[in-house]
Amino acid sequence: MAKVKAVILSCVLFLTGCTGVKNIQDLTYIVAIGMDFDEAENEYVVYLQGLNFANVAKQEGAKSVDPVPIFIATARGETMNLAVSKLYGKSEPPLYFGHVNTLLLTNRLIQSKSAEILEEVGRNRSLRPTMKVLTTEEKIEEVLNIPALFNYPAIYTVLFKEKLSQMAENELKAITMMDFLRDYYEPMGTAKIPSVKIDESSWKADKDYPVLYLNGFSAFQHQEYKKDIPLEHAVIINWLTEKGISIDQRVEKDGKLLAAVKLGEPKMKIKYDETAEMPKFSIEVSVSADLLEKIQQDLTLKSLKKQIEEAVKAKVEAVYYEGLDNKLDILNAGEKWYRKHPKQFQKLKENPAFYLDRESLTEVKVSAQILHFNSYKFKPSVEGEL
Repeated sequence: MAKVKAVILSCVLFLTGCTGVKNIQDLTYIVAIGMDFDEAENEYVVYLQGLNFANVAKQEGAKSVDPVPIFIATARGETMNLAVSKLYGKSEPPLYFGHVNTLLLTNRLIQSKSAEILEEVGRNRSLRPTMKVLTTEEKIEEVLNIPALFNYPAIYTVLFKEKLSQMAENELKAITMMDFLRDYYEPMGTAKIPSVKIDESSWKADKDYPVLYLNGFSAFQHQEYKKDIPLEHAVIINWLTEKGISIDQRVEKDGKLLAAVKLGEPKMKIKYDETAEMPKFSIEVSVSADLLEKIQQDLTLKSLKKQIEEAVKAKVEAVYYEGLDNKLDILNAGEKWYRKHPKQFQKLKENPAFYLDRESLTEVKVSAQILHFNSYKFKPSVEGEL
């Protein structure tokens, strides 16, 4: 009997270990952190976007039509941690940082304090390395207060965009802090953070309905901010260097629109000159295309294929040379080169100058294959070719 009592008592003691667990509605879940820097006061300004699940825990059935309120807290301090610490005593239910999904940094902060803030964030054990990182030129508080379409909560905006499960079209991919820091500390190659902007004209309800979208990159080379890359070139860079992205492309000749095509995920190969002491390479791109619209009715298949290849070649050269003008290895040619050429890289490290020039890229070859024609027919040319 005594043994039975002892077993029952031990079970009771184990069960009491769960008494400190809080219910889901008893915490303020911080899902996004925004950061800015006040140069006049030499202070960091921190914004916390909070989410409470009280209504979610009680809700069953269809989604409520009432707008979901967005709660934003703000504080200042000499560091991010000192600023956040001022909010603990002013937040009930208490703050919980285990589900921070996004870090949003202003361009002003990233241009002047990128090294300091990235080191501080990277060492913070409360923040997961898989959270997404974004920059913005907008006011942080305005960005965090933008809801998603149809009165969905802010967690359905691009600030919380997950990895794409299917082919993305004409858009940028989000990046995690872990992946960005991996590129940021590489001795060669460019690290990129997507930037977010407010669009106030695309969607309307009873009035203009502002939405968020990714509108380019903040680009870094050798742990130093270099330049903002606009959306037009950022989409091409993403298409060439990432997986699972397609783009729509104008096909034109002498400024005249001939057709519109969708270009699928490309295969880009960089071939190096093994005898060169610095990166010297050619680029080969192969891509499949779907014909969306045929504008010029006498367009031949051969001419369409040629114009697609010339358009892609022009885009590759344009983004490469724009990066070169800003001392950016925008296609990460150097990152692949130094791994394959360790001896040349050791010599190159002694020279602090940028390792690419206009002679580094020797040639761009593009091969296009048209897979689907959308029921359009092609007449033979004068030579008898389609």
